[in-house]
Amino acid sequence: MSKGNSKPGSLLVRGGRVIDPLARVDAELDLLLRDGRVAEVSPPKKIRGSADETFDARGLIVAPGFIDLHVHLREPGQAYKETIATGTAAAAAGGFTSVCAMPNTVPVNDSPEITAWILQPERGAVVNVFPIAAATRGSLGEHLTDFRALQRAGAVAFTDDGKPILNPGLMQEALRLSSELHVPVIQHAEDTRQTGGCSMHEGPTAFRLGLRGMTAEAEASVIERDVQAAQATGGHYHVAHLSTAESLKAVRRGKRAHVQITCETTPHHFALTDEDVGEYNTNFKMNPPLRSAADREALQVALADGTVDAIATDHAPHALHEKQVEFERAAFGIIGLETAVGLVITKLHRERAVPLSRIVELFSSGPARVIGLKSRGSLQRGYHADVTIFDPKARWTYDVRKSRSLARNSPFDGCHLTGRVLATIIGGRMVYKQS
Repeated sequence: MSKGNSKPGSLLVRGGRVIDPLARVDAELDLLLRDGRVAEVSPPKKIRGSADETFDARGLIVAPGFIDLHVHLREPGQAYKETIATGTAAAAAGGFTSVCAMPNTVPVNDSPEITAWILQPERGAVVNVFPIAAATRGSLGEHLTDFRALQRAGAVAFTDDGKPILNPGLMQEALRLSSELHVPVIQHAEDTRQTGGCSMHEGPTAFRLGLRGMTAEAEASVIERDVQAAQATGGHYHVAHLSTAESLKAVRRGKRAHVQITCETTPHHFALTDEDVGEYNTNFKMNPPLRSAADREALQVALADGTVDAIATDHAPHALHEKQVEFERAAFGIIGLETAVGLVITKLHRERAVPLSRIVELFSSGPARVIGLKSRGSLQRGYHADVTIFDPKARWTYDVRKSRSLARNSPFDGCHLTGRVLATIIGGRMVYKQS
């Protein structure tokens, strides 16, 4: 873990509606943070003693610090796209107190030395950073990395994200190690033998644009295979950025069979469809691609009913020259840290009446459980003093030019959203406050 450091004092968050799904709390309460931990949660005006600072949270939601399981910070090696400092600044503005950094850096994070480099204070992280290491050396899918050494160095999970682990024996061995070390193996579920040369979802829009499309089966078939391996080994299998109705069926079957399987989905997959690509707009190009309206509907249902364990952004910054090219040549991915909360409140809470308690769970205790982060994802006494404060009624317009990320590749520029982060607190210290 890495974050900006200064000695924490005490902070009183007063009068907010505290929503803490893990503690089964949803009430107007005061919250006292001291020495980096939650010191007290009490009814209004019942906290004993004083604090160095006070934040008036009346009319606002006070939640456990939000955790993003899937972020590309691009360092080492691609600082022209993003740095750990700029990416985590965007995370703080988006309400995230912790982010999990994907390993597809240059070089790939497949060694304890690179993991340790990411965690150095010199990187200038604004929020907690938890590195996820490569599952195979160089993410080439041939030989597993040293899971134990990487875990000792600070890695919290293993993945070749962006490159699926297609070798069934290798995945089985990774999941066996997962069972021994109690860490998840995260799969980018895509059968690349079926998707070569594809740049969007297979459907009428791809046909109209003359583009090769990825099938839903290319994702679901990998999950089906891996669920069997997880069942055989007892390992923890996590599906990254799940995007189709067929994949959800595979996850549900696994959960019914008591397989240790979890999954995440992204705001862009439950907010947009492949039709939004329009006339080759590369800001709508990502992998997995935007899917059909039926897939989007299935994701929204699964987010509400508990099938999906977490919402993750898959924040994937790119330079302008990597997006301002022909659609088939453009890089996959979009930025998403600063728009996530607004999209979730707008699309799930306001349009589908998903309770705020469920939304907070998807951003906090859900991801904490997936990645095994202890003393996070809740505001119980003694837990880390990581807090996200947001206004579910605030209306605002996203202006990508004001993003704290170095990148500008967002499909949501100019979108009118409801629900805005007003403050982000890490270790009892306010690292972001909406002005």
